[in-house]
Amino acid sequence: MERITNELAHLKNFGFAWREIDGVKALVCLPLEHDGFANGFSTRSGGVSPFPQNNLNLAGFDEDTEENIHENRRRFLTLFENEWTLATVWQIHSADVRVIRDFEDAKQNNDKDKCDAIVSNVPNVLVGVKTADCVPVLLGDVRTKTFSAVHAGWRGTLNSIVINAVNKMREEFGTRAEDIRASIGPAASGKCYEVGADVIDAFTNNFSNAETLFTATKEGHAFIDLHKANRDQLISAGVNPEKIHVAPYCTMTRTDLFFSYRVEKKLYGKTGRLLSVIGKR
Repeated sequence: MERITNELAHLKNFGFAWREIDGVKALVCLPLEHDGFANGFSTRSGGVSPFPQNNLNLAGFDEDTEENIHENRRRFLTLFENEWTLATVWQIHSADVRVIRDFEDAKQNNDKDKCDAIVSNVPNVLVGVKTADCVPVLLGDVRTKTFSAVHAGWRGTLNSIVINAVNKMREEFGTRAEDIRASIGPAASGKCYEVGADVIDAFTNNFSNAETLFTATKEGHAFIDLHKANRDQLISAGVNPEKIHVAPYCTMTRTDLFFSYRVEKKLYGKTGRLLSVIGKR
């Protein structure tokens, strides 16, 4: 009991709390919620998928049945009050951003458009991105009530996808960076996510502070901290550092809570997908 109490207090210090209904559990960014944005980072618990059992797999139709995924999504949405329409995209590790301007647009193009971030201001729509080690980033503009979900793998991070999302929010809806609150969710951490020389060289060429993102491992390899890389990019775009909340979880070390492509694909040949969502309440 003391360990659980300490964990909850620790989470709250980072701006997060657990939300659970009927075994379905998600991590919620409390400051974003206070600003009027429903939000959540899913876990693997409370579903119907065999990953290995009773797991909440929310994407990956090539590795799970359509019936399982839709039932898991239905269960996940019960964590949020009121009726919501979920809007996702076909992710391709790009730096492209899609804008959803109306409710019908959200309903008709689910999982079809190829990009890796979504921006909207439509009420009752939860925009979401799918991850299993990559970094999910949720953005909410308290002034215009514009919001965004971003999938930032190493390729998207390298090409500044979070900055692209901030710019798109400004271009389409008049967002100012200083009005944005950001939440960076569970992902492979800078203590576990090892990359090779090609990634190291690419970041070194693109990031002036690249040396702060790497911890050397063996020759030509290093751990990369994508949490920090995306946080640094948000700050460079003008987001207040005090309004950026980073979840203290690594998907690779906490496979009891989260799916991890790097860990589970190697062990079992497949893994589930998490979903990180945000919408205007």
